[in-house]
Amino acid sequence: MSTDKTRKEVDRVIRGAQKASRELAARRPAKINTALRNMAALLAGERKRIATENRKDLAAARKKGLPAAMQDRLHLSDKTFRSMIDGLRTVARLDAPLGSTYDERTRPNGLRIYKVKAPIGVVALIYESRPNVTVDAAAICLKSQNAVVLRGGSEAFYSNRVLARLFSRALADAGLPREAAGFIPTTDRAAVDLLLARDDLIDLVIPRGGESLIRRVVEKARMPVIKHYRGVCHVFVSAHADMRTALPIVVNAKTQRPGVCNAMETLLLDRALADKNKKALLEALIAEGVELRGDKTVRSLMKGIGRATEEDWEAEYLDLRLAVAVVDGVRGAIEHINRYGSHHTDAILSRKAAEIKAFSRDVDSSSVIINASTRFSDGGEYGMGCEIGISTDKLHARGPMGVEDLTTYKWIVEGKGQIRS
Repeated sequence: MSTDKTRKEVDRVIRGAQKASRELAARRPAKINTALRNMAALLAGERKRIATENRKDLAAARKKGLPAAMQDRLHLSDKTFRSMIDGLRTVARLDAPLGSTYDERTRPNGLRIYKVKAPIGVVALIYESRPNVTVDAAAICLKSQNAVVLRGGSEAFYSNRVLARLFSRALADAGLPREAAGFIPTTDRAAVDLLLARDDLIDLVIPRGGESLIRRVVEKARMPVIKHYRGVCHVFVSAHADMRTALPIVVNAKTQRPGVCNAMETLLLDRALADKNKKALLEALIAEGVELRGDKTVRSLMKGIGRATEEDWEAEYLDLRLAVAVVDGVRGAIEHINRYGSHHTDAILSRKAAEIKAFSRDVDSSSVIINASTRFSDGGEYGMGCEIGISTDKLHARGPMGVEDLTTYKWIVEGKGQIRS
């Protein structure tokens, strides 16, 4: 598609989304819930058709030699299908966020002033690899009565296209505008730049993907951006940890799905932790095929561990590689995380209340996890049904973003003829 055709296509989709956003804001939440349940039924009923389109993307990925982690994210497995369907049904059951009032006060002059939750408007999502994001993002946006413009990566084009078409059908069957879930039907890279220039029609953009994509979006977007660059997640094993639970947590955090942003990338071991326990953790990871890179103390514990460089402490490997450091207690762990982490998700394994309190208070991350795997940092696991992304920003939204995070508010001022003197 030529750039001129791409420009016209992008303009058509986002203008349709803006018009649909005004309609959505005035609709009853029951219709949106119906659309979400419709989509869940379509996913189940159109499974073969969706799988056929997904196989096209997987075949192209293999032909291009894309990394195994990316191919894994592309695959719409049975588990992914169940997650999408469950997520839609959960979001449909959530309370409608709009219209609720709060922060109410009555002034001495009799004015009644309060805030009302309102939709943001049009949310653009620019994302790579994972076609399930098409469903999750649309569900979250629609539940909060926002329109969404979806621009997925070329590697998932066929999967994204069929899912977006089904969502449009689910909306129409519920009596809602099809354009509320707009899809940019081109792999032309120019479409991203065209989207990012349209702050007249798009209120917010959320990028999901690799760091290079996110930085490109941040640099070029004229509208607000909510993002996270990297997921450099840590697990700190205290000398006061329960080793019966610490070992499976550490293995799960790294190996359950290493190619995702909430997988552990650095393991921090308390210097006071018994050497036999340090070795047990390292051996368990090696047994699962993890390549370890450690500091001098870690390398002295076992042979065959590579030397960790400064770059390793900041690395988001997204595969079966792991940096390991020995730190001086909980204060050492906090200092390491705040220096090298990405403010995503960090965990402490300890039975000592004072350590847990200090870690929870002083680690500057969007999610702090106590005695559990970092892999739980996820909208579905947090009870949101699904998520539109994980934010490491500090303004507006932080951590897994659900329905409430895609709302804003307006002030309502009720008077009875008052004038200002």
